[in-house]
Amino acid sequence: MFKKQKRIVQGELWVNAEEYALPASNPFYEQLDAILTSIGFDDQVRTLCQPYYRIGGPGQPGVDPAVYIKMLLIGFFENIKSERAIEARCADSIMLRRFLGYPINERVPDHTTLGVIRRRLPVDTFEKAFAILHPVLASMGLLRGAHIGVDTSVIDANASTRNLINRISAEKYRAYVKKLAKAEGVDIRDESAVSRFDRKRKGRKTSNDEWQNPHDPDAKIGPTKHGGTRMIYKPEHVVDMETGAIIDAKVLPGDTADTADVASRIADAEARAIASMPIDDLPIETATADKGYHAAEEIARMENGGLAANIPDRITNRNLENLCRITREAVKHCARRVKSVLGKDLLRKRGMHIERSFAHILDSGGMRRTTLRGTENIQKRYSIAALGYNLSLLMLTFFGVGTPKQHAAGAGKRLIDECIHSIRCAAMLIAGFGVRARLHAATADAS
Repeated sequence: MFKKQKRIVQGELWVNAEEYALPASNPFYEQLDAILTSIGFDDQVRTLCQPYYRIGGPGQPGVDPAVYIKMLLIGFFENIKSERAIEARCADSIMLRRFLGYPINERVPDHTTLGVIRRRLPVDTFEKAFAILHPVLASMGLLRGAHIGVDTSVIDANASTRNLINRISAEKYRAYVKKLAKAEGVDIRDESAVSRFDRKRKGRKTSNDEWQNPHDPDAKIGPTKHGGTRMIYKPEHVVDMETGAIIDAKVLPGDTADTADVASRIADAEARAIASMPIDDLPIETATADKGYHAAEEIARMENGGLAANIPDRITNRNLENLCRITREAVKHCARRVKSVLGKDLLRKRGMHIERSFAHILDSGGMRRTTLRGTENIQKRYSIAALGYNLSLLMLTFFGVGTPKQHAAGAGKRLIDECIHSIRCAAMLIAGFGVRARLHAATADAS
């Protein structure tokens, strides 16, 4: 019986890159690079990051921050969660190397370098990078700002509820549950039995004021998208309800209520949008949200600030006499606006624009479960994912496709259409041969 021989192959010392057959470039990333070049994206990113780099000093030159932002954009478009996986994808793909400007004989930035750059740059630099596209969207009519929508979703944190500790006594949550289970006669050696006891015990309440995760103190206990309970963050989008462009994207603590100071959050989003655009005032007229955002005091603050709230009331039989006059009038105006034609139309667009933005960034952009820890780190990555969503919207307007998957699906559809056309032509040709054969046979019989 033969045995596989171990052969040691000596690699070549010099490699001529011209001898290697390079694959055809991806039209999607070519188009994306053309858009970024046309708006001077790389130069603007370098200008934003220049205060945090020392030029001409000793040591190896740093990685171009524009390349770093592009690698995060690749993570969004390719649905990649971690920086380590982004590095592996970029290193493995000649197509993406072209987009980044790295030849095949040069190593792309590794994940440790990506982490160093992320920690070096502050949060506002990433937010300013996200806002680079706002003037372009406004000039294309994709950012109008007359009607905005607000909503939140859920990000699964890189932390476990099993590792919770008490904020005061530092007692582990699992040890606390086992102590209660032992007092009730449950076999604490059976982990599944302890878990069942924890789910069904009376008075069960895991408060964020009492418990925290030592590995990620910023993560909070809360409900996930699928109804479970784990450590979460809450991203909030402020979206243009006419076009779907994201005006602002913030990552909030997981225990933040939707109604908590929502008027101030909208005002802050408006201020950040104005700072990135060559205008003095963003013409926001209405703010649309679901009933989870309805709070009488916040509605009154919006109305007093000149913003018409379009938010359904959670309470069907609200007693308006318990409110002050200003708040009562604001709630009445909001109720009439919700039932109007414009109000109903804007509420229908929530799913089309706001929910779609969450689906693209969280489920298709690799952000549903984060591999980072801390609000600042997640906010940095999320700002670039929101930038990728706006770039996708811009490319959809220019080229008809907004993501690599859409481009591949379009190519597949064209191939299927060509195959169907060829089959139809072949069928017509075969049918034509059959008619001619029958005519020839009939002529032969007649003769």
